[in-house]
Amino acid sequence: MTGPLNGIRIIDLTAMVSGPLATMMLADQGAEVIKVENPSGGDFTRSAANRQGNVSASFLNNNRNKKSVALNLKEPAGREALLKLVATADVFVQNFRPGVIDRMGLGEDELRKVAPNLIMVSISGFGDTGPFAQRPVYDPLIQALSGLATVQAGTDERRPQLVRTILPDKLTGVVAAQAITAALFARERTGEGQHVRLSMLDAIIAFLWSSDMGSQTFVQGELPQQAAASFQDLIYETTTGYITIAVQNDREWQALIRAVNRPEWAEDPSFLTAELRQKNIDARLDLIQSVIRTDSAEHWLARLEEESVPCAPVLTRTQVLDHPQVQANDLLVEYDHPQAGHIRQTRAPARFSATPMQPWQGAPALGQDTVASLAGCGYSSDDIQTMVDSGVAGLPE
Repeated sequence: MTGPLNGIRIIDLTAMVSGPLATMMLADQGAEVIKVENPSGGDFTRSAANRQGNVSASFLNNNRNKKSVALNLKEPAGREALLKLVATADVFVQNFRPGVIDRMGLGEDELRKVAPNLIMVSISGFGDTGPFAQRPVYDPLIQALSGLATVQAGTDERRPQLVRTILPDKLTGVVAAQAITAALFARERTGEGQHVRLSMLDAIIAFLWSSDMGSQTFVQGELPQQAAASFQDLIYETTTGYITIAVQNDREWQALIRAVNRPEWAEDPSFLTAELRQKNIDARLDLIQSVIRTDSAEHWLARLEEESVPCAPVLTRTQVLDHPQVQANDLLVEYDHPQAGHIRQTRAPARFSATPMQPWQGAPALGQDTVASLAGCGYSSDDIQTMVDSGVAGLPE
């Protein structure tokens, strides 16, 4: 057995990041993922920048361990072929705008005619109904509407800021993968499939609530204006670079005082308790920075470690590759892709003792598995060639 999801087949109609990331996570865990793409170009990320061997890094990093079948779903024969694939599957995932999959003739009722116990998954941007449901969606829009951009600013009065990574897209992918495995587990117990609906907006607001929506938690006690957090972050400048120090409890505060040799801070009435240290956070961070900037990162990290103060160096993306902790985790894997050449990716972060990671397959060429997958559904060689000649199906260039 290669992966805990070995034997699960997923038909993947998603594109961009949220859906493809979800299905890649499941593929990494052993599921057979068949990515169905339009023969005319396929997933948009195939054409993204940062390319090698005419393959984009974005496509490589969200579509590993999948198969690619190229079908024109605007044609009846293409939809018929898709339904034959669905009849063999456990899960069907799509991220079209709400209503599109039904207009294509591939809604839940049609899918259940061929796969009654199917897990159907619909990922949307804003939700299935409401004034934004039919709007186009990209990650910055979700960051704006969810309140994430304001959270990132630190206070409602400050200019909102975007998180400099597509957090809504990627978090939605993680939530979708978890929801799919939960639905599969429920089906294992009940024998019944179900329709999982998930929006990027819902995923992010739920994500924020556990740590950033405390002032909105008590009904009729909401604070109209979020109290300002510190305008500084926990990044400290040294003479040789940047480090981070995170101090929460009294023990860690006393350890920091010892590490920087400032015993007078222990008697300062502004910092006697965790509550006071949070209330006077800007003054506290200014004091720490005034000391930390006087010596090197190497000096301070050694001193802080001696006193068991939580700390770490601030690394560039390239420096991350060589850090001894990253190397000790065996997180990074290098291998040869048939088109892109020698590439580096992370392994799946979760490791299973009884069902180890399967051997990797790089992201597929468009239509790479069209022939084999259609043949597995009963199409003859002549049938497949007719579909290719008519543009219903596609093969790799």
